[in-house]
Amino acid sequence: MGPSDRERRAPEEQGLSNLALAHRKAAPYIGAGWSLVASIVVFAGAGYWLDGKMGNRTPWFTLVGSVLGITGGLISFLRLALRTGKK
Repeated sequence: MGPSDRERRAPEEQGLSNLALAHRKAAPYIGAGWSLVASIVVFAGAGYWLDGKMGNRTPWFTLVGSVLGITGGLISFLRLALRTGKK
C-alpha cells in the first residue's frame, strides 16, 4: 500500500486538512472575484454620484462608469486568473 494523500503533500501543506488546502488553492480566485465586484461598484457609484450632481435625467455617467468598471475589472480578473493558472 502506498503513501496516503497527506504523506504526499508538499512540506508547507503538511498538517492541513483537505478543506484548508482547498481554501488555500482557491484564495487567488476569490480575491480576483472581489476585485471585479469592487471595481464595478466603485465606478458605477461614481457615475451615479456624478449624475446626481449634474441633475441628469438619463444616467449617462452611471452607464459609462459601469462599463469602465466592468472592463477594468474583467481585465484585472483575467490577468490574475491566467497568471495563477500557469503556476
